[in-house]
Amino acid sequence: MIKESFFIYGHKNVLSLHPTTLEFTKDDELTLKGDCILGVCATKSLSEFSDEFKKMIRDDKVKVSVEIEADGVTEIVAGFGHPDLTLSDFNEMVIRKSGFVCGRTLCVHADKAAADVDRRIVEHLKKAGSKAKVTISVSD
Repeated sequence: MIKESFFIYGHKNVLSLHPTTLEFTKDDELTLKGDCILGVCATKSLSEFSDEFKKMIRDDKVKVSVEIEADGVTEIVAGFGHPDLTLSDFNEMVIRKSGFVCGRTLCVHADKAAADVDRRIVEHLKKAGSKAKVTISVSD
């Protein structure tokens, strides 16, 4: 198992309502159009993940677990790797329920999207200055 961890921060415009994607961004601003975004000012981007992590996630049988912990509440999103994942984006990280892959994609065929995240976490991340820890694990 290989893990990558980082922090995301809250913003008054966090909605987390999108039915098919969930996103973290390094941007510090968020408009109401970004309804898939759960956190801003991410302390790590996909491009900064280890080469070992990137190599392992390029397998469609690999399980990806995204653990989001905020204010004593934990949410786990499960998805899968894919041979075409590049994890090359410097700014955005997207978890997808679909099989679509681009440089921003972290995992595909996820069991949850932004709309499915525990509302206690969403409410916490609607406050400026709030923080959540994200830990991503990949395993065979």
